[in-house]
This record gives sequence, structure tokens and C-alpha cells, in this order.
Amino acid sequence: MLAQATCTHASTWAEARQLAYQCARPLPSMMVTLREAMGRILTSPVVAQQDLPHYASSAMDGWAVNSAGDGDSTGPWMVTTPGRPLPAGQASVIATGGLVPTGATAILRKESGRVSADGYLSLRHDSKPHETLPGRHIRPAGEEAVAGDVLIPPGTLLNPAHIALASVAGHDNVQIQRKPRVAVVLTGSEVVTSGEPAPGQVRDAFGPQLDTVISQLGGEPAGQLRIGDSYDEWIVALGGALEGPVPDAERPDVTVTTGGTGKSGTDHFRDAVAALGGRLLLDGIAMRPGHPAVLAELPDGRFIIGLPGNPLAAMMALMTLGEPLLAALGDRPLTEASLMTSGADMEPDPRRTRLVPCTVIHDLAFPASHTGPGMMRGLAWANGYMAVPPEGVAAGSPVPVLPLPWN
Repeated sequence: MLAQATCTHASTWAEARQLAYQCARPLPSMMVTLREAMGRILTSPVVAQQDLPHYASSAMDGWAVNSAGDGDSTGPWMVTTPGRPLPAGQASVIATGGLVPTGATAILRKESGRVSADGYLSLRHDSKPHETLPGRHIRPAGEEAVAGDVLIPPGTLLNPAHIALASVAGHDNVQIQRKPRVAVVLTGSEVVTSGEPAPGQVRDAFGPQLDTVISQLGGEPAGQLRIGDSYDEWIVALGGALEGPVPDAERPDVTVTTGGTGKSGTDHFRDAVAALGGRLLLDGIAMRPGHPAVLAELPDGRFIIGLPGNPLAAMMALMTLGEPLLAALGDRPLTEASLMTSGADMEPDPRRTRLVPCTVIHDLAFPASHTGPGMMRGLAWANGYMAVPPEGVAAGSPVPVLPLPWN
């Protein structure tokens, strides 16, 4: 991972997305079993290690026959023990997929032959012409691929058929792109996790759903830690303690925090990062909601995304910083906004981009209601969000729209 940018204060929304994407390199690939590789991105080609199939096999149930020698392909053939080489004029029982014995020139289908009482195979009177011409009903070795063929190229998102193909080709493991591990630190002594909150308290909007969103953004949830508002708790949390010591192989690549990114006496994000030897890459974004978002990096290469405490502001900040950062770490392209037609007038907000949950219907984007920084009602029914530029947008004019990860 690299983070070469110096701290940028109040970046534009577009600049913040680009910075979050460009500040990190893809994580190294890893070897996993075929079962674990489902839905992952392949980083090394899957190559045929031998011909596929690697032996000539029967395409039918019936008999392997050897019509060599006198060139007679109509029989009769003396039926002999299966599994042995076939001299000219002999036949043996074979099943679909069975190894074609040495000497066999064709496979006679079960429904096209009959065996006499004295053990000779002959064609039925109603059998089709050319039933036993050379190569008939034999699947030759290498019919699907020859040794060295690339069966699945790097960059492929592996589906069940890819996994089956890799297995048929004799692979037990494949090399895939590792997903970034993302830990979550939930802060706030006023936050309660069950029941109706009392005055001065708020329900936890992040704990029940943030791991799911992280997965949808291409990350791998690495645990949650809930802390209060003290500086010491922040130091321990950002230092990497998630319910006890974490082995290096399980240490998060990214830590997402909620709250504490303001600049009051109880907001310790920046001080904790500095105390741990880290640096801020981005401090504030010229957008609404979510402007207090912060992106930092610790000396061990771990990134920290500081989300505001208000739910909608936090989700918009996560889309702005988390989606690009996780895409970069996972070696995926940055999702680009699509230009759609605004279904309403959107007033200007000088020097700030407004991120507004919206419903998209046939390339028309309609802004949701109930989209204050602390509200989730509008986002709950949206399938995207509009990036309204500072100068605003008139109804019928184009506006950038990005999808939500769960749509």
C-alpha cells in the first residue's frame, strides 16, 4: 500500500474520491481452495496441466469394437473381457465415459447391437448406417483442451462453472485477489444498542448494518469494537486491539470509525492518529452531508476512515471514501457516476457538493425526502444518490448519479 498524498483540507467531493482511490495499491494475492475461491477475482491463469480429457473415452453405453485388419466395420465381433487391449475382430462392453481400450476403432451403441448365444456381437437390422466407422462415438483425448491451454484468464470473477472447470483440470487451489479486511470502531457513550433511547441517547445505526455494507463494497469484515468517548479508548482501538491481540494475518487493512471527527474537546480522531505516528491524508470534504470525514494512514500501512456520527452523513462519507479505497485495495476499477436527468430543481450550495439519496426510474433521478444528516428514512427507499454540484441543477438537466451498493 502507498499513500503519497499530503493532507488535503476540504477537498471537493470528486477530488476526495480520486484521492481515496489513488492512495492505495492492490493487496497481494493469495492461494485458496476451489471452494473458497467462489465469487473471487482470479489473479493467475488456470492452465490445463494435461489434455482434457486426458484419455480417449466412450460417448455412449455399448461396446468398444476393433474393426481393423480386414476393414470390416459390420462385424461380427467376438465379445471379450472389458479392460484389455482389443485385437482385430473383438469387442468389449463399455460405459459412457469409460476408457477406450487399446485397439478399439469405434463404439457401438447399446441399442444398435446384439450379442448372440455363442458370444458374438453384431449389428441390429435397424441400426443406423456408419455406426462403427473409425472414431464413431469416441471422445478423443484433448478434445476440450490440450496441455498448456489457458482455461481461465486472470481478472475473471469466478463463478460455479469456472470452479468446476478448474477442478476438472486437476487444480486444488487457485490464486485470487485478497479482499481488504475492514474493522469497525463504533464510538459514543450516548449510543444504545437496544430498546427505545431516552432523551440524550441515540440508537446504534451502524452496528447492525455496517459489516454488510463493507461486504457489498468488496471488503471483508474483521470485527467490531464499541468504545466510549475517551482519548485512551481511541488509542487502544486505533492501535488495533479488537477483542484482544490480533495476529498479523488477521490484522485489518482498513479501520472505519464512527463519530469523533469533529473538532470539539470530545473528538479524538486526529489526536489519536498523531499519537500513533500516523498522518492525515484528507481532512474534511466540501460536501453535504458528511463534510467532517477524514482519511488517515498509520505507519504499518493501515488506513483509517473517520466517518461523522450522524447516520446519513456517515453513509455518504463511506460511499465517498470507503468505496474507492476498498476498490483500490481489491484491484477493482473505481465506480464512475452516470449522468441522468434530474427530476426536480436542486438549489445551489456554494462551494459544496450535495449528496442526495434518490430514486432512479428510466434514467430520471428523483430526490428523496427526509435526507437530513441524521435521517435514514430517505436512504432506506433510495436506489442511488445524486452528486449535485455547487451551482445546483435544474429539473430536466443532467446530474451525476451513483448506485448504492445494495442495489
